[in-house]
Amino acid sequence: MSCTIIVGGFFGDEGKGKIVAHIAHADEPVIISRGGVGPNAGHTVQVGDHEYSVRMVPSGFVYKKAKLCIGSGVLVDPRVLKYEVETLGVKGRIFVDKRCGIITEDHIARDKGSAFLSKKIGSTGSGCGPANADRVMRISPQAKDVPELAEYLLDVPLAINNALKGGQTVLLEGTQGFGISLYYGTYPFVTSKDTSASQIAADNGVGPTKIDDVIVVFKAYPTRVGEGPFSTEMTSEKSDAMGIQEFGTVTHRKRRIGGWDGKMARYSAMINGCTQAAITGIDRIDKACFGLTEYSKLTKKAKDFLKTAENDICCPITLISTGPELTQIIDIRKEYA
Repeated sequence: MSCTIIVGGFFGDEGKGKIVAHIAHADEPVIISRGGVGPNAGHTVQVGDHEYSVRMVPSGFVYKKAKLCIGSGVLVDPRVLKYEVETLGVKGRIFVDKRCGIITEDHIARDKGSAFLSKKIGSTGSGCGPANADRVMRISPQAKDVPELAEYLLDVPLAINNALKGGQTVLLEGTQGFGISLYYGTYPFVTSKDTSASQIAADNGVGPTKIDDVIVVFKAYPTRVGEGPFSTEMTSEKSDAMGIQEFGTVTHRKRRIGGWDGKMARYSAMINGCTQAAITGIDRIDKACFGLTEYSKLTKKAKDFLKTAENDICCPITLISTGPELTQIIDIRKEYA
């Protein structure tokens, strides 16, 4: 039995999609299931020259042997789900828990129509906040109430726990990042629920005693989309001069760029119960590291950064992304097994 949770350690956009996809191919899980808020989070996975962007389907969809699930704590937009199922060709292996909350057109209209959410908070306008509010008020529809979702319905917690009971491997993927957790983030500039590893386990109906590893993904240069505090933020002129320009997967807004935040990384690792960490963007610390797949070939500058980050996180860094493509990664997890 092996159950691993993968979550973001900063403000989202850490590169979790790539890490999930890599671990899926390496560990061969029978189920990859999504927790988190809903389609307000986007993940990008690059395989060869092709880049995939997903908002509902788990990032691990590129590993074709796994059953793909959306946990009961996640909000589902049937329109987004249908589009991704058709575009990605995952029909027949994607399943939605029957208790998932549903995002309606009214939720989207309320989200976009709220000056507070759209202007001050910087909401993505995907309807998640109003949908979660209606869920709390017990007036939101569930997946089992939507005929067009009938073919996807499954008791996801039962499927996951049966797989674990049978000694099989499961991946649970989170969305967004620790810094915008409703409970632990920079309130009120946060998303509409918790985003920590404990919440991802709960979203999928997996008890804490069933979790073997929590991999927290950190970006060498953290980014943030939308409003809110960002203590290590640099000017756009400086980040542009460094050649760092990024745009949000869902909103396409330009991401704010910052320097490494050791204090936040340590607190995030603590709350998430981090057992291993992943660092993405090491090639931005030193361009000479681009595309490397062996730790020994990393430059001194990169290794010094990783040593500092590891001391901050208080956990071993076992996955190091050296570029956007799926194969551009260093995986030394076996050294800590």
